[in-house]
Amino acid sequence: MTFTKLSTALCAAAFLAACSTSSPPPSSSSASTAPAPSAAKPAASTAAASGASQQNLVDPSAVQAMKNMSAYLRTLQRYEVSLDLTGERVLSDGQKLMHSASADVEVAQPNRIKASTATATSRRVLSFDGKKVSLLFPDSNYYSSVDYSGTVGDLVNKLKTDFGVELPAADLFVWGTSAAPFDNLQSAMNAGQAIVGGTLCDQYAFRQPGIDWQIWLSAGANPLPMKLVVTSLQDDARPQSVTEFRWNLKPAFKDSAFTFVPPAGAKAINMVQVKKQ
Repeated sequence: MTFTKLSTALCAAAFLAACSTSSPPPSSSSASTAPAPSAAKPAASTAAASGASQQNLVDPSAVQAMKNMSAYLRTLQRYEVSLDLTGERVLSDGQKLMHSASADVEVAQPNRIKASTATATSRRVLSFDGKKVSLLFPDSNYYSSVDYSGTVGDLVNKLKTDFGVELPAADLFVWGTSAAPFDNLQSAMNAGQAIVGGTLCDQYAFRQPGIDWQIWLSAGANPLPMKLVVTSLQDDARPQSVTEFRWNLKPAFKDSAFTFVPPAGAKAINMVQVKKQ
């Protein structure tokens, strides 16, 4: 998740990016008639008050909590994280359908990852060993591989922009980097504490143009994201996506786990690039 683009990767759907806002144009009357000096002062005062009010909606402690979590994530070199993902799809009549998926992700920073994702109807396994990225579809026994060298964070962007492939919980790999600036917030607040998966968490709520989102961070000196909820404001039905995280910071996998070996009888297919507009 970034503060300018929040994405929760789900097998069935990727969540929308926040839209940027711009200042409204001046009205036709103000453009054609210069206001009297006495009328300009209240307008300036009102604008200043509005800006101050907007600033007051952003609690610095909530932003700092995200920075602390992001900084801690960047210190983790090897870990496993299991994800339970749900997302809502809105039908033309406004009825919402909820879809679910699960994912298991193994990470060895800076440049190795294996992500296995499953729904009731399909499975997908992505492997990256620092030299080659491979995508396997076990149910059909097809796979694609392309040469690539770079970090996991770089891979997240390349897969999405070049091939339209979303990694589950892709924001884990960009929090705390220049790709996740802490701006464009309309509000940020500490929403108290709650138990998530048996872990005491601090809950925070944020609003950006187009989306509301909440995150539950494990309480203590080493915060980790335990739950993330994203609500779209661009649809009156307010569809949501929910991700719950289960962490293992002492994984037993070996480096060979990231090297892709095609299963017996698997057929290679091309990984088709997304057409650029």
